Amino acid sequence: LPLDANTLRGSGGAKPPARRQLPEPLMPPGHHLIAGRRVPDDATAGSAAADGPTPDLARSTPAAVELACAAAGSALAAFAARSGTARARFLDSIAEAIELRAAAITEIGMQETGLPAAWLAAERGDAVGQLRRFAGHIRRGAAAGRGQDDATRADGPSWSRPGVKLAWRPVGPVALLDAAKLPRAFSAVGGDMASALAAGCPVVVKGHPGHPGTAEILAEAVAEAARAAGIPEGVFSLIQDGGRITGEALVAHPLIRAVGFAGPQAEGRALSGLCAVARREPIPFFARPGAVNPMFLLPAALAARAGVIAGDWAARLTQRAGQCCGRPGLAIVIDGPDADRFVAASRAALAEAGSQTMASGGIAAACRQDSDRMAAGRGVRAVLAPAGGGRRVMPCLLEVAAADWLDDPLLAGEVFGPFGLIVRARHAAEMLDLARRLPEQRSCILHLDPADTALAQSLMPVLERRAGHVLANGFSTAIAAGDGMAHGGPSPAGTNSAVTSADKLAIRRWLRPVCYQNLPADLLPTDLLPSDLLPADPLSEDRCA
Repeated sequence: LPLDANTLRGSGGAKPPARRQLPEPLMPPGHHLIAGRRVPDDATAGSAAADGPTPDLARSTPAAVELACAAAGSALAAFAARSGTARARFLDSIAEAIELRAAAITEIGMQETGLPAAWLAAERGDAVGQLRRFAGHIRRGAAAGRGQDDATRADGPSWSRPGVKLAWRPVGPVALLDAAKLPRAFSAVGGDMASALAAGCPVVVKGHPGHPGTAEILAEAVAEAARAAGIPEGVFSLIQDGGRITGEALVAHPLIRAVGFAGPQAEGRALSGLCAVARREPIPFFARPGAVNPMFLLPAALAARAGVIAGDWAARLTQRAGQCCGRPGLAIVIDGPDADRFVAASRAALAEAGSQTMASGGIAAACRQDSDRMAAGRGVRAVLAPAGGGRRVMPCLLEVAAADWLDDPLLAGEVFGPFGLIVRARHAAEMLDLARRLPEQRSCILHLDPADTALAQSLMPVLERRAGHVLANGFSTAIAAGDGMAHGGPSPAGTNSAVTSADKLAIRRWLRPVCYQNLPADLLPTDLLPSDLLPADPLSEDRCA
């Protein structure tokens, strides 16, 4: 199906299709889905499915990137002019279209990733929940951030001030680079996409080679929802992975006005540099790099609950094969018999978990490589040595003295998988010194009892500067949405500590403030109009701001 940008410009506003039953699930052909249409590509690469068929997949080329960006640019004005209610209906329609494809998504996801059906169903639920939550936010105007100053007239030497109105408007087309370890909650229709669409920004997603068929069927759900809601189909495009060149081409494209990324810190730093330096016009870059999310086991809690904390920690390290961004990969204890009991209990619990399947062969290989690198560090002792082969890995547990950890910055790095590192401090002062020298994190955990309050009070000023989420006697809820949740942290755990990738502040990433002065109502964006001037049917609203 040859398409060009001119063809795609006319693809919006189609008549909504009648409700239909979806066909039996099949592995999609691995095409790009640009502005609602499948687009094959001459460049292909074999997939790496864990089970079932392994079709050749389209690999994105500069031509595919250009086509998707042109479609997004053409859809911007009409989509940005839609009312919040219209965008909310669109997000709800995407959620419904995904639920209609639930069985097919699970089947294809299991074929590609080898992950269990329950995991995939939970990921799908996360994605649907985020879509509906963002829809609720924009219906209530929770992320709009409107402001108004009435005109004033000065009789003396003071300045007179005109009346002005402030609205947050879409930044423009957004590129989302899915370096994702997860095939659903932060894949083609994850929270970044949902928040960008909620803001009124068209989206171009670069898919992940580990789950291209899953991404394609999710992209079909978005395309169907756009047609049903009368939304220009250029608001969403999926281009399959084409390696590093694809991400660089997307970031450099002049129509792209912001970038979202989830993946390794090194890749994020390179892309951030492209956004800030390599472009003629710098654009914002929002990343969720990896983090180790350290937990501090304070003495009284360790003495009273070493075995319980160890069991809970092991469960978190092996949950979803350690492929959760909120998993606590680092445990800091004060050396002694209680620390010995914690190490022994952690080893027993992790050994019982056995080998686990990772979401892709590349992720499994990286987990083993990073575990081996950690195990080779100076002073590191293997409690459970790295092991496994293919896409399966065994839990790995290492321990090291705080002095050796502090001397080797590599030991502070992330291992994505069922991996834990225990750091033994000699005393409370060394624990505090270690906290001060931690890299920035998404979350920091305190396990404490009442007798630990004084030590916890000395740690808190340090930890709240180091993390976006500080919690006690529990574990991070990772991407759980809510008005009080911050998912991110200071750099390098995040790239902008003023916003997060969860809830209302996630929408704010894709907006910029615009001030309006002396403009008649017909020229104002609908979000600034009084309710009596709004059109009766928000879906018919096509006024451009």
